[in-house]
Amino acid sequence: MGSRELAEPLSPGEATQSGARPADRHGLLKHSREFLDFFWDIAKPEQETRLAATEKLLEYLRGRPKGSEMKYALKRLITGLGVARETARPCYSLALAQLLQSFEDLPLCSILQQIQEKYDLCEVKKTMLRPALFANLFGVLALFQSGRLVKDREALMKSVKLLQALAQYQNHLQEQPGKALLDVLSEVSVATLQEILPEVLKADLNAILSSPEQLELFLLAQQKVPSKLKKLVGSVNLFSDENVPRLVNVLKMAAASVKKDRKLPAIALDLLRLALKEDKFPRFWKEVVEQGLLKMQFWPASYLCFRLLGAALPLLTKEQLQLVLRGDVIRHYGEHVCTAKLPKQFKFAPEMENYVGTFLEGCQDDPERQLAVLVAFSSVTNQGLPVAPTFWRVVRFLSPPALRGYVAWLQDMFLQPDLDSLVDFSTNNQKKAQDASLYVPERAVFRLRKWIIFRLVSIVDSLHLEMEEALTAQVARFCLFHAFFVTKKPTSQIPETKQPFSFPLESQAREAASSAFFSLLQTLSTQLKQATDQTRGGQPWTYHLVQFADLLLNHSHNVTTVTPFSAQQRQAWDRMLQTLKELEAHSSEARAAAFQHLLLLVGIHHLKVPGPGREGPRRAMTRALDPQEPPWVEVLVEILLALLAQPSHLMRQVARSVFGHICSQLTPRALQLILDVLNPETSEDEDHVVVTDDSDERRLKGAEDKSEDGEDNRSSESEEESEGEESEEEERDGDVDQGFREQLMTVLQAGKALGGEDSEDEEELGDEAMMALDQSLASLFAEQKLRVQARRDEKNKLQKEKALRRDFQIRVLDLVEVLVTKQPENALVLELLEPLLSIIRRSLRSSSSKQEQDFLHKTARIFTHHLCRARRYCHDLGERAEALHAQVERLVQQAGRQPDSATALYHFNASLYLLRVLKGSTAEGCVRETREKQKAGTDPSPVPTGPQGPTLSLLKGGQAASCLDLNLVTRVYSSALSSFLTKRNSPLTVPMFLSLFSRHPVLCKRLLPVLVQHVTGPVRPRHQACLLLQKALSLREVRSCFEDPEWKQLMGQVLAKVTENLRVLGEAQTKAEHQQALSSLELLNALFRTCKQEKLTLDLTVLLGVLQGQQQSLQQGAHSTGSSRLHDLYWQAMKTLGVQRPKLEKKGAKEVPSATQSPISKKRKKKGFLPETKKRKKRKSEDGTLAEDGTPAATGGSQPPSMGRKKRNRTKAKVPAQANGTPATKSPAPGTPTLSPSTAAKSPKLQKKSQKPSQVNGAPRPPVEPAGQKQPQKALPEKGVVGKSPVSAPARRKARLSLVSRSPSLLQSGAKKKKAQLRKAGKP
Repeated sequence: MGSRELAEPLSPGEATQSGARPADRHGLLKHSREFLDFFWDIAKPEQETRLAATEKLLEYLRGRPKGSEMKYALKRLITGLGVARETARPCYSLALAQLLQSFEDLPLCSILQQIQEKYDLCEVKKTMLRPALFANLFGVLALFQSGRLVKDREALMKSVKLLQALAQYQNHLQEQPGKALLDVLSEVSVATLQEILPEVLKADLNAILSSPEQLELFLLAQQKVPSKLKKLVGSVNLFSDENVPRLVNVLKMAAASVKKDRKLPAIALDLLRLALKEDKFPRFWKEVVEQGLLKMQFWPASYLCFRLLGAALPLLTKEQLQLVLRGDVIRHYGEHVCTAKLPKQFKFAPEMENYVGTFLEGCQDDPERQLAVLVAFSSVTNQGLPVAPTFWRVVRFLSPPALRGYVAWLQDMFLQPDLDSLVDFSTNNQKKAQDASLYVPERAVFRLRKWIIFRLVSIVDSLHLEMEEALTAQVARFCLFHAFFVTKKPTSQIPETKQPFSFPLESQAREAASSAFFSLLQTLSTQLKQATDQTRGGQPWTYHLVQFADLLLNHSHNVTTVTPFSAQQRQAWDRMLQTLKELEAHSSEARAAAFQHLLLLVGIHHLKVPGPGREGPRRAMTRALDPQEPPWVEVLVEILLALLAQPSHLMRQVARSVFGHICSQLTPRALQLILDVLNPETSEDEDHVVVTDDSDERRLKGAEDKSEDGEDNRSSESEEESEGEESEEEERDGDVDQGFREQLMTVLQAGKALGGEDSEDEEELGDEAMMALDQSLASLFAEQKLRVQARRDEKNKLQKEKALRRDFQIRVLDLVEVLVTKQPENALVLELLEPLLSIIRRSLRSSSSKQEQDFLHKTARIFTHHLCRARRYCHDLGERAEALHAQVERLVQQAGRQPDSATALYHFNASLYLLRVLKGSTAEGCVRETREKQKAGTDPSPVPTGPQGPTLSLLKGGQAASCLDLNLVTRVYSSALSSFLTKRNSPLTVPMFLSLFSRHPVLCKRLLPVLVQHVTGPVRPRHQACLLLQKALSLREVRSCFEDPEWKQLMGQVLAKVTENLRVLGEAQTKAEHQQALSSLELLNALFRTCKQEKLTLDLTVLLGVLQGQQQSLQQGAHSTGSSRLHDLYWQAMKTLGVQRPKLEKKGAKEVPSATQSPISKKRKKKGFLPETKKRKKRKSEDGTLAEDGTPAATGGSQPPSMGRKKRNRTKAKVPAQANGTPATKSPAPGTPTLSPSTAAKSPKLQKKSQKPSQVNGAPRPPVEPAGQKQPQKALPEKGVVGKSPVSAPARRKARLSLVSRSPSLLQSGAKKKKAQLRKAGKP
């Protein structure tokens, strides 16, 4: 960027508009590079960069206020106002404003004059008119933003005139000059405005009402200088009958101008304030807004009305709010909310929610206005259904009195719906339908009640932490009562019975209330924190609801249940209450709290689906208190499994909640009960859990919310039915067995319907015989149909049972998810690995249906995300360390035996998880066992103290730091790695071992010798080993495990192996061998990068000789498939070693053109080149004589046929490539054992730097050694600068010629070609 700014210091638009004079260009060289960079940074799109550059520019100029930098800065900023980049103009304008604000001695009139002279609108060309207009506009804005324009009267007047002139160019600037003029006049003093007003405001009222800018200027003058305005225009009534249509047109133009910005025009809000000030708001709203803008059927005008409604809320009184919120605007808003459903349609609802939220937040001290607004928006309905969402976030801004009033209004509307108070509407599609059933009051009442009940629940759901306890209890009692009870006779003891219904509560509304209540119960009961799910008395919300339900059941004369209780069901309810009282004596125990929580939830669910089986938790509690029974946790787990067998979403949530309480007390036997359900081998034959079938589900459908898993179950069944219909023909063919065929043949032969070979002459059957035959066939086919249907029913029954069992297992996985999420440190989590792996292994093989895929996905998600990737894990293994080591070995072996990589990945990840557990766990048993072996002398391997020890590492003080046996796991993973490298179709993959290396680098250090050993092995292991080594050596974790000498030794070993592989480079015959060569070169380049980063010094002499020796064989296979990548890698390595890639001749150039021929081809002749007859003849020196300038003269044949000036310049700047591909520098002598990066193995950047001085000084290059000969080599100088040789240039050229003629170069294809390449290579 530096060269570009020195040569082109102005912006792109400046050079084209004004032209850069040579004097200015030379004058820029006086300024510093830092100063010029400021102006480029000012125009960048990043705001932080622009602001920082502006601040630095001001600081720079403060130190030189009188220098030439100030003049240049002003000129540069003024030029930037009119650049072609539209995003850069505001940046330069802001920087100019900051400059004028900081240096107040700069006259504004002078700056404005410079802007007008620079961008004179009268003299500017038509193509540059738009940038000039914006330059003038942004110049005035810069003067205004500096804060000095309103103080300078002369500059102010000139700016006003300029803005008026710019207002004529509507096509380019639109309304921007008018808005700028309004901004300027709004800041001036009253006296100045009185003086300027006659010049900017026309005295004609028609002109004032012709544009939004003129009208807004009128309103500004009416606000600040009303007396002057009255003298100028006279008395004006904007809301008169004559002016109202004009106001509507002005507002329509304003709405169209902000269509893309999606904001409220300022003129609309100013008119609203004026109407409120003059007490003409009803006239303005009715005639201008509702009768004017809203009737235009123009969506921008409608959105303006909506925005005006939202912005007017804080400005209106309660009576004015009633006028606005019950009119046509809010009805039209409701229609928009109902019809704007498509994804690409603009939706105004979020913007209106912001308006309402801002209003509610701003008037916390006026609950009446809050309640009025919220009730009004809840009353906008579409055939009874409110358009406001049930979960509306604005309720969080309600004050407590307003919230109480809103809840009371919702309950009153539920009991006695007042349809006349609603702002109801129907969409156009509903009007076209002309369906009389849509306009029945009962339908509207049902839609309204359903919305209200869910609205009440959502209020508690979003505000139950902030709501008053009494209000929460009121909503919960209301939902419970109207969901399950009916009033027979009002009583004062139950306030809910005193609330009569104006419309009877239909069954569908009760079902909605029931679903809403259980959603509320889930909110109040599934929270695990004490402060959220319990009342001030210390009892949970479910306890109070059960007590309220018992109160209702005891008042049987006043209240009855929707589903009557039988005597047996009532006894079960009473026994449940008795059990709760018994649990209160043991309330401090964990098992008592868990059973209480379970009993309360199941007891409330008893109201919905009463039945004798609901007292299972009570019997379980009796078993739990009996010392002869199994532990209470196991009993509770059995209950939870029984609850999960029901297709109820509530029971599923109950089981998750209760299990979350008891999972810390889980025992191995209780966990085994869960795993027995999930075990694919044993769950097929298990019958101890009764799974509810579809009949139960249909029975529960009318009283319970839809279950997520029920929907999945039904969808899977429908898929199976559709598949069954598709394969019905095949099944029909399969059902026809051999026995049926024999029976059919017998019937046909008995009826003489089948004849033999001689049956042609026989008579046909009579009518009676045919009838008898038909009856026999009919009975036979009827029996066959019954048998087929029986078999089909049996098959469907088995499929249905399988689907129910799988659905049950999906629900049981919830318990596993809760355990691994909330108790990841529990040692029982380790018992889940192999059962989950067996589920995954089985599902991957038979995951055909959607249900099976859901089961697999959920299991895999729990295993991968919640278990293997968990941040917390078990740290206290106790006596499990030895078993875990055996499990690691077993998992790795299983991973190697899997049929595919997907299944093997899960097993391998499980082994990595166990490695992490073993590495981070402390086991006193392991420490004690290891110490006993050391004392007895049975353990030959001592326990080291470092982190890389082969066995258990110990910290100071004898505490165990890890119980990971590195010897064992190294042997396990070494065997797996060897199997992966040697086995052809191994399920193990490279990413698996890379994950192992990155997570356990100490183990990687022990496995690297295995990889190094296979680098020179057979073809396939060699490729995989090279790839793994390349990735492993670049890991920081692996590098941190090696000391510097060890790392250098490892690099040397790998380099030796790679060098041995490269001896056969270019001899690949098969695809595998070609891939092996590629991997070897990739590994070599990776080694070079690592050595360069860590500045390692290695002996590369042998490697260089090997690579140079394989150059010819590599070149012979240059045209084979895939050889381009091989050549690129080869020359990348050679470039690192200091050898540049030769430039190959083009295919079309078979021979070098002679001296008499033109070096420029006729086909590729470019415009601007001189013909051959016009060129000045030069003496051609074949013997290497120098030209007049002292450089070796080039022959015509050495020049490329079509090379432009720029390409020739770049070619001169580059380092000439060697003809034979050997390094330009001498190789080190035999006494020098290594090649450091500062010699031949240095990076390309260092080589370029080292060669530049020789090129500048005109020093010739040293002679090139032939690639095929080994001659004594000398070390290069440290800096790499080639010094001058005392040998003359012709002698050196002859010596180089003799060397090249003896070398096995690839470019020996003719004397002329050889001489041309030599001259080209010898050119300095």
